[in-house]
Amino acid sequence: MRSTQIEDDTKAGVTTVREMIRYTTPISDSDRWRRFEHRAGDVVISAPQKSGMTWTQMLCALVVFDGTVFPASLDEMSPWLDMLTRSENEVFGLFARQRHRRFIKTHTPLDGLPLRDDVTYLVVGRDPRDVAISFEHHLANVDGQKLSATLAEATGTVLELPPAAPDEPSARFRAFVEGVADSLYPTLAGVLHHLRTGWNLRTQPNVALFHFADYQRNLVEEMARLADVLGLSVNRSRLTELAPEAGIGRMRERAAELAPDTAKNHWRDTRRFFRSGGCGEWRARTSATDRDAYDRRVAELVPPELAAWAHHGRLSTHSASLDSEDLT
Repeated sequence: MRSTQIEDDTKAGVTTVREMIRYTTPISDSDRWRRFEHRAGDVVISAPQKSGMTWTQMLCALVVFDGTVFPASLDEMSPWLDMLTRSENEVFGLFARQRHRRFIKTHTPLDGLPLRDDVTYLVVGRDPRDVAISFEHHLANVDGQKLSATLAEATGTVLELPPAAPDEPSARFRAFVEGVADSLYPTLAGVLHHLRTGWNLRTQPNVALFHFADYQRNLVEEMARLADVLGLSVNRSRLTELAPEAGIGRMRERAAELAPDTAKNHWRDTRRFFRSGGCGEWRARTSATDRDAYDRRVAELVPPELAAWAHHGRLSTHSASLDSEDLT
């Protein structure tokens, strides 16, 4: 659910007074951002669900620490600030105790965040069709009872899930295409709205766009670009050494350290969070009619330039033959 609030914060670093959307779901509330105390140099990673968030967090960790050993698990270093499985005091406390460069996870679009000149915002995209399929696998791996219990204990939230998705794959895809943006589950409208909020600010010096497909095509180049965006000096040979640590096999081996929500134990199988097969699976689940309807809906929602980046990334050759891996 979305509601409009006015950001009225005159502390140093805030760019302007503006409308700020409040995004709420049964498991998250972006209102926390209005009370969070930023530090100069913070990095905010904003991405739709299943779009490369964990991959980007890992890349941030590798370049920030210039190595593969971190001071805590990724979930403790970079928790989802808005998620209600931790109380506000708990998640704010985790960030307050950190003395390294902080990189903060959120699935809130930029129009729901306080935008500051002294904070860097990374917006991460992925082909929305792959988002839809990846979320199906993600949902199957969530232990709903444990998640519900954690929500109740942390914030008193009662988890009420939307109706179950249709059984037939093509019907699930159509539900994704036709769904409204204000949904707990990803929808085409929601994913593209999120990416539009980054796209519209892409010329700002503290906003940078990254894409799942670009990570797949040239991870070292994207790591170099990330380091440059963050103002870090990491030479190319060092990045070549670090990049294999962000491969799916290695991250699966380190799932206990790198998967989200490991402290809360919400997964049926933590290693399954890092799933092989994450590119183009929608082709086998959709008809030509479904794909035509998808293309029409995309054209209704976003301009062609944004649509091209959302589906193919900046390094696009418009090739469908990418390595299959799912680090989200």
